[in-house]
Amino acid sequence: MRTTIVLARHGRTEWHHGNRYTGSTDLPIDEVGVRQAQQLKDWAADYAPDALWASPMLRARQTITPTAELLGLTPTLDARLREVDFGSAEGKMLSELPPAVGKAFELDPVRDHFPGGEDPAAAADRVREVFDEIGQRHQGQKVLVVAHNTLIRLLVCRVLGLRLNDYRRLLPALGPAALVRLRWQNGTVGLEAFNVPPVRMETLA
Repeated sequence: MRTTIVLARHGRTEWHHGNRYTGSTDLPIDEVGVRQAQQLKDWAADYAPDALWASPMLRARQTITPTAELLGLTPTLDARLREVDFGSAEGKMLSELPPAVGKAFELDPVRDHFPGGEDPAAAADRVREVFDEIGQRHQGQKVLVVAHNTLIRLLVCRVLGLRLNDYRRLLPALGPAALVRLRWQNGTVGLEAFNVPPVRMETLA
């Protein structure tokens, strides 16, 4: 049986507004992020997911809470959905890093990930693991998952068989509260939509 899994990036935070690497830093969503969480709730009221999952990080929990309250569902919080730790880049913009570090990262963000940070390949492995678990546990259902920008892009590359090293080039943008819709069936995954605002996705079929 097929499972439809919609991944939503969390709402905006103060650091995301300034395009700073947030990663493992547990910031709340800002005023714009609160409005984006409400937009996600309005979308979910129409889409009616059967189950909710989320990263345990504060910005993800705050984003999914209005939807959970509306639908009367308790989100499953799973640490495998947390954002990649960016190590020495936490709280900084790419332009604020040592030039050699920033240039190496731009050329190959997996091989030359930020010093002290998580290996993106390991992050892709952990999110693929929980993604398959969601697909198996909710066969025939629709699931909404609130997670994070880099993690979602790594997942999309992993499940579609794309080179992780190319995730920034192939998937350059995923806006706050934007949606990614994936179809999971017996471990086989198809991409149905990417970087879509929280509006009725059925219109994209």
